[in-house]
Amino acid sequence: MNVLSDDSKSPMHKEILDKMAALITAAFGLVAALAWNDAIKAVFKEIFGTADAVGPMLIYAIMVTIIAVILTIIVARAAAKAKNV
Repeated sequence: MNVLSDDSKSPMHKEILDKMAALITAAFGLVAALAWNDAIKAVFKEIFGTADAVGPMLIYAIMVTIIAVILTIIVARAAAKAKNV
C-alpha cells in the first residue's frame, strides 16, 4: 500500500533535485576554489621549479573556473529539465 500519493511525491522529488543540484554546484565551486589554493603553487613548483610562476598559475585557475561554470550550468539545466518532466 502506497502511503504517499503522486501529489506528495512530486514536490518532494523536486526538492530533492533542487538540493542535489545545489550540492553538486557547491562541489564544483569548491573544486574551483581549490584550484586557487596552495596545491596549485605546489604543482607549479614541481613543474617550473618555483611557486612564483604567476602566468601559468592564472591560466590553470581560469581554466578550472571556466570548466566549473560550464558544468554548473549543465547541472542546473538538467535539474530544471528533470523538474519539468
